Amino acid sequence: MQRIAIIDIGSNSARLVITQMYKSGAYNMVYNQKETLRLSQKINTNGELTETAFTDTLECMNSFASMCELFHANKIIAVATAAIRNAPNGKALVLKVKEATGITLEIISGKAEAYMSYLGVINTLDIKDAIIFDLGGGSTEIILVQNRKMVNSISLPIGCVNLTATFSSKNKITPATYTKMRKAIAAQLNLVPWIKATGLPLVGVGGTARTVGKVEQKRVKYFTSKIHNYQFAIQNFKNTFKQLLTTSVAERKQLPGLSSERADIIIAGAAIIKALADFSKAKKMIISGCGLREGMFLSYYAPKNKQPLITEDILADSCANASKLYTPDSEHSRHVTNLALAMYDSWKPLHKLNDRWRQLLQTAALLHDIGITINYYSHARHSAYMIENAKLFGLTHKEQVLTAIIAGWHNGISRSYLRNKQYKELLTEVDLKRLGIAALLLALDESLDYSQTNQISELSATISKKTAVLNLTAAVIPTIELHQLKQQLRWFNKAFGLPLVIKTHK
Repeated sequence: MQRIAIIDIGSNSARLVITQMYKSGAYNMVYNQKETLRLSQKINTNGELTETAFTDTLECMNSFASMCELFHANKIIAVATAAIRNAPNGKALVLKVKEATGITLEIISGKAEAYMSYLGVINTLDIKDAIIFDLGGGSTEIILVQNRKMVNSISLPIGCVNLTATFSSKNKITPATYTKMRKAIAAQLNLVPWIKATGLPLVGVGGTARTVGKVEQKRVKYFTSKIHNYQFAIQNFKNTFKQLLTTSVAERKQLPGLSSERADIIIAGAAIIKALADFSKAKKMIISGCGLREGMFLSYYAPKNKQPLITEDILADSCANASKLYTPDSEHSRHVTNLALAMYDSWKPLHKLNDRWRQLLQTAALLHDIGITINYYSHARHSAYMIENAKLFGLTHKEQVLTAIIAGWHNGISRSYLRNKQYKELLTEVDLKRLGIAALLLALDESLDYSQTNQISELSATISKKTAVLNLTAAVIPTIELHQLKQQLRWFNKAFGLPLVIKTHK
């Protein structure tokens, strides 16, 4: 077991994230701390970091060092970005940090920052072609992704904090200063011709992007507060931005989704996003809750576990991680999953579900027992809750809900589970019917390994006009499994209007 501390000293805020790595290869976050530093505002006329910047950074790093010690972090990886990178006395601050805390703070280049952000996004979002932007306090990294590969990147010296400091007076941005701000942003974007008019979706990383996403979620009364992989039309953002321009800082502090600490810098940050959208002709925006820190962790974790730096299947990898963390009997879960997929494929003409539902069933099958970690009794409901809230990448928010319900219903359909759920109104009768079928298939396959001894090695399923047939191959008669299967016959008949005949073979 090992604990890795990732420290990111940005131009607006500083973050400490401690992640635990287990012998199984699984990992999860155990601590997170954020401090607002505003280093981009603590610059003198010579471009140097002020004494206040030094004092605040050292105080923050001492706090981080103490937490790393308390949480027994085995390794600390610390980086500094634009504000310290661009300051002539940035290296002097790094030396002060080393003397005071023993932590080596590495000043990374804009290219390195862009690459780490790319790693954090590409391993957690199901995107093929996109423009990633990591909008910070003192810089904006722009990455062009084609076929999941980073083909170009640049770090521009514009961010929400330094633009605000340059173009606002007494916390106000007038129409005249906004015009100057737009021209300054446009001048920087002209250095990035390779994103012009691509029409690719924008993937936003960083606090400003997350804030924009949260404001949009509140505006439409979105059913969940999850921000990672939240998607919306650029035009909706533009409409919101137009309204923001007419508000005071005090009024923005009252806007749902907008934290008070960002009320003064959101205009500058949102102006960069709007300019990016106009320049690239993007129609859609996707918010990523993962970026630089996740990329830094993965660049350490992947080699240690002999895994590729860029995963081929983000859903499979995140599902495997959750399974290693919480599943008491992973062999049983894998066996149930294999049986479920074999049954699904054999009975396609019967259930008439598409390949996306196959993925949802596969995910639900792998994680259907994780609720036992909480309590065996009602573990299906516990599993559903855990799946609903797990870090599963590669699913939309609605798909993750559907997966949770499949697992939650594997002991029988219970619409009472949905009674107080915010997403209840999103589910159509067609959705509910499909959920019932997927849950039935999972229930059948859970029954096929009820003793958790892998007695049934193979299955094949066929259908005729009058019956559905399940052929099971087992070395000995699987008495317990056959008994449990009988409990599902009525449910099967009700779902498909056919009796289920079970045949065993050696």
